[in-house]
Amino acid sequence: MVDMREVVNAIFYLLRTGCSWEMLPHEQPPYSTVYYYFRRWQKRGRGEQINQVLREQIRIKQGKSPQATAAIIDSQEGYTTEKKGSVWLRVAAN
Repeated sequence: MVDMREVVNAIFYLLRTGCSWEMLPHEQPPYSTVYYYFRRWQKRGRGEQINQVLREQIRIKQGKSPQATAAIIDSQEGYTTEKKGSVWLRVAAN
């Protein structure tokens, strides 16, 4: 039987360190087991669900409504400069 807490710890380790699945430390469950649960939870949207619950709990703790009532959209205009140097253009003759 797999200790699910250890699977979660292994996923956190992967996210924190950026190592490959095969490089999980030997103290963790086998990488194939960790990957199996990660993909299974990912397909079911568990990460988004956990994020939503945690975000709501933090907002409630801060005395706010669980759901945001306003959003700020930031738009930034970027300017580009002309390309320096030679540009090669080949036009086919018809």
